[in-house]
Amino acid sequence: MVFDAPPAPHSHSWMPSSPCGSGCIEPIDEVGTARMLTRLAGVAGLVLGFPVLTVATPKARREDMQRRYARAALRCLGMRLRVIDNRGADASAAGFADPGTPMMVVAGHIGWADVVALAAVQPVSFVARADMVEWPLLGKLAQLTRVIPIERARLRELPGVVGQVAQRLSAGNRIVVFPEGTTWCGRAYGSLRPAMFQAAVDTATPVQPVRLRYLDRDGMPCTVPGFVGDDTFADSAKRVLRSKGMTVEIVLEPREHPGTDRRDLARRCERAIRGADRSRHGVLDTEWIESGNTRVQDPSVTQQEPVSTGATAW
Repeated sequence: MVFDAPPAPHSHSWMPSSPCGSGCIEPIDEVGTARMLTRLAGVAGLVLGFPVLTVATPKARREDMQRRYARAALRCLGMRLRVIDNRGADASAAGFADPGTPMMVVAGHIGWADVVALAAVQPVSFVARADMVEWPLLGKLAQLTRVIPIERARLRELPGVVGQVAQRLSAGNRIVVFPEGTTWCGRAYGSLRPAMFQAAVDTATPVQPVRLRYLDRDGMPCTVPGFVGDDTFADSAKRVLRSKGMTVEIVLEPREHPGTDRRDLARRCERAIRGADRSRHGVLDTEWIESGNTRVQDPSVTQQEPVSTGATAW
């Protein structure tokens, strides 16, 4: 994932990008090489055994098995899981939603470990970068969890992806989307783009805002899991596997009703996810989209757009 490189041939001026890079990553305590290799072997064993165990487990017990698997994967990565539920009467013992209840789950995006962390709360499907299915180990899991692939550089494909999300929601599925459209380091973040929220509006599906962050052993925000700059999956995985004392904290905020305006829904979810936090890279102006070294104004802020397509802005 290279954000500092020139735009790809099919990229567009509204393509989400992040100013985060290698300078954002601050190392924490590390384990030795032997411990790192043991962790890697554990993750590999879980991934290879997942298809067999899924088939062997009765459908009624599959979700619990998959949740346990994700939690075991987090332990293999050296992470502890902390879930805080702020939903009050809307809280679900199952996690994001009761079985068979559709739910769009939205969170800020830090790195590939987000997928494992959210699945450890409750099994879900994801909208994820298209090449994720080609990654070692994690790619197989992506296929098994029915990831909806998205090519960020191809704006014309966005309405189709929004349509697939709507279909899954209509079928009673739980879908995780990362509306920033790219990864940030965990101490800085981008605005939530409104396009994906159209699927929730069209299907009248409630949205579950999730505040996700990684903490070091002292409880301070940790950027080690950030998948930013010129990171490869191998580089990022090695950094995570070597780290010691990390906790992934997932805060379930009160659900948001979809309403009829995806932009309003995006703003409400962003307030829920960010709270009083401020981005380390400065306050982001939602009327501007970063595009490489060029700042271009998002025309959808000042021009009326067809609400049903989701094509004019992320």
